Amino acid sequence: SVVTPKRAGVAIACCWFVSFLVGLTPMFGWNNLQKIQEKNGSQSEYTISCQFENVISMEYMVYFNFFVWVLPPLLLMFVIYLEVFKIIRKQLNKKVGSSSTYPERYYGKELQIAKSLALVLFLFAVSWLPLHARNCVSFFCPSCQTPSTFTYIAIFLTHGNSAMNPIVYAFRIKKFRTTFLQIWNQYFYC
Repeated sequence: SVVTPKRAGVAIACCWFVSFLVGLTPMFGWNNLQKIQEKNGSQSEYTISCQFENVISMEYMVYFNFFVWVLPPLLLMFVIYLEVFKIIRKQLNKKVGSSSTYPERYYGKELQIAKSLALVLFLFAVSWLPLHARNCVSFFCPSCQTPSTFTYIAIFLTHGNSAMNPIVYAFRIKKFRTTFLQIWNQYFYC
């Protein structure tokens, strides 16, 4: 088998490691500290308003975060899902002949899982692209004003995305739903 528990563990560990590196990059120096120091002169303590753009560099958010770590994987996953759907549709349309097997039963389940994962991808895009679009506007057009309501909604969507995946999995994938209910009953049901 290509996917073994050990390989899956290594892949998960690598994902977490890379995520930490990307997330901690501003702490390693790609931030607005120098701008804050220049603005405040020789003061040893800095007072800034606690706003995202005052601390995090939009250059980091746009070029490194969005154009390297969000957009390419999103587009790649979109292309992969298109290929998966093409293959499943091709298999479903294929004539079985005199065989007694039921490919539509197997591929129907595969299609259901692929649709669920595509929904997760779609929700990710809908949740994260508004904030990244806002960051791009802020970076490439500093004189353009983004309504604060849009910014708050975009931030809310990014946070809400974390809550959406378990709900999608629970409603769309039977095995996940069954396992989730078992865990729920084991720990929370009296």
